[in-house]
Amino acid sequence: MADQQEFDPQLFDAVDVIRAKRDGGELSDEAIDWVIAAYTRGVVAHEQMSALLMAVLLRGMSRPEVARWTGAMIASGDRLSFADLGRPTADKHSTGGVGDKITLPLAPLVAACGVAVPQLSGRGLGHTGGTLDKLEAVPGWRASLSLDEVRAQLRDVGAVICAATETLAPADKLLYALRDVTATVESVPLIASSIMSKKIAEGTGALVLDVKVGSGAFMKELADALELARTMVDLGTDAGVRTVALVTDMSTPLGLTAGNALEVRESVEVLAGGGPADVVELTVELAREMVGAAGVQGPDPRDVLASGRAMDVWRRMIAAQGGDPDVPLPTAKETEVVRAPSSGVLTRLDAYAVGVAAWRLGAGRARREDPVQAGAGVELHAKPGDEVVEGQPLLTLHTDTPERFPRALAALEGGFEVGAAAAGAAARAVVLERITP
Repeated sequence: MADQQEFDPQLFDAVDVIRAKRDGGELSDEAIDWVIAAYTRGVVAHEQMSALLMAVLLRGMSRPEVARWTGAMIASGDRLSFADLGRPTADKHSTGGVGDKITLPLAPLVAACGVAVPQLSGRGLGHTGGTLDKLEAVPGWRASLSLDEVRAQLRDVGAVICAATETLAPADKLLYALRDVTATVESVPLIASSIMSKKIAEGTGALVLDVKVGSGAFMKELADALELARTMVDLGTDAGVRTVALVTDMSTPLGLTAGNALEVRESVEVLAGGGPADVVELTVELAREMVGAAGVQGPDPRDVLASGRAMDVWRRMIAAQGGDPDVPLPTAKETEVVRAPSSGVLTRLDAYAVGVAAWRLGAGRARREDPVQAGAGVELHAKPGDEVVEGQPLLTLHTDTPERFPRALAALEGGFEVGAAAAGAAARAVVLERITP
């Protein structure tokens, strides 16, 4: 890739680049490098980049174009390296869902297996929760670390979960904000390059992708999720990062909680040897993939989880970032119970409905600058396939502001069904597909 320091604002004209993609052409490497650098520097106007993004959404991109676009975004900032750690590194990225607290038990579990985990995470927006918001429910815990602090913690503890620095793929931050307000979010090339530019720039040696599909995920259809997974695996592989993807179910919330402190509490239960079966299963499956991609041979992650070693890493990881793992987590001031309308089997519990309810209770944000309530969220007392009795609790809503209850309850209308059948529908597998290079 051309040295970004040699940027020539006169090398191309933005209108010509837009026209080429609008008419279905394939952009040259030089044109892609230029337009990303020019937009990052303010040479290309927002309305021009908006037009190009729409052309990409409508016309698509070839594999070489997506790879070059991703590389140009990486080149807009710093690229980290952890080659001097003395141990292999692996990271995981989830495309987001409801109740997806997997990173919390996964990072310490993989570290306990001998693989360093530099997990740079984000915040929630809308109905999908953010890892940093969850961990900030732990009193004293801080998300912002310097690179020196990240390196020291990886050496001493083996795992770190923190916010990405502003210097990693800054072009992506600009493009992400623009896509959000120009109806160009849904483009697979733009989604894939956004995710992978940050993950490749992060410098991890191996990457496992958790691509969610279902009502509570960004990708609603399996075919779309598979296309995104394959595109990201190709991008990682082309960049020299050992990459694999699992396509996983997000039609029903993961585990029994959706909300920040609620999910931390459930994650600790998993690390202590308990927790919901689906959370344990996905944590172990992703850990196996990360350890395998890092090339480490050793005990099965399920056995490591049962040994308590992952809990030890969790406690050290939380303490290293200023948190106190022994202090009780925040709880909401008010609760309201949603009860089963009849006896039978819970045949459906829609992840999106639960996610929106948690968001409206205060667990999420509509804008990135909005605050969140640590104790807000939804607690599940049954999952699809469970028999229920009329009047028994199905869900408990948690919030500090009870005036939020009506809108949360409205989000849940039609979001669950109780059938008269004596046996519930067969449970859907958590892992639906595995995508390799």
